[in-house]
Amino acid sequence: MKSIKSFARLEEFGRVRLSPNFYMREFLHSEISQIERIPNIPDDPELAIKAGRGLCENVLEPIQEELGRISIRSGFRSSRINAIGADNKNQYKCARNEANFAGHIWDRLDENGYMGATACIVVCSFVPYYERTNDWPALAWWIHDHIPAYAKMFFFPKLAAFNISWREDPDFQKSIETYIKHPGTGNRKALLKKGEIVSKRHKRPYAKYLEEIENT
Repeated sequence: MKSIKSFARLEEFGRVRLSPNFYMREFLHSEISQIERIPNIPDDPELAIKAGRGLCENVLEPIQEELGRISIRSGFRSSRINAIGADNKNQYKCARNEANFAGHIWDRLDENGYMGATACIVVCSFVPYYERTNDWPALAWWIHDHIPAYAKMFFFPKLAAFNISWREDPDFQKSIETYIKHPGTGNRKALLKKGEIVSKRHKRPYAKYLEEIENT
């Protein structure tokens, strides 16, 4: 696909199917883009598509197939949009561009030459359980045990929304982090530190959540 410089090209790009249930258009929404009035369009559409397909086919589709509908909070960010988000002491809560290459910036390879993609999502069936229990690790451990292609997760307090990433790099070290305070200590403890090896499965922590959605 050629560079996007017209309505027709952007419309064509938005209609690209990344996987059976996800299209590129879903991942282009950006509050930063809207408030700053700057289009959120990739410099390299082909690379953005390839990375997006990696994320959707290997991570998002399997989650949605097992747990039900996923709501996309955000996905692709152009380098320009992300840079604005990181300006002025991280004004819009974005990491610097170099840290987001092959993350939210789908159309740039990482420092090792690998592609990747990140999206912030909400698993809709999990929201009622989370709002009652605050038990975000239940979903994190389910994904860890069932979606081997994920690269990292980062959970947020509202709706248990979380960033989830896919990376082409076979040696990328997984991690699960959070901004959600532990109700007892107030800490924001990582569930899985980068590179930490966890061999056992974690069926017990998410058994109650699975039982609930099976009964609804």
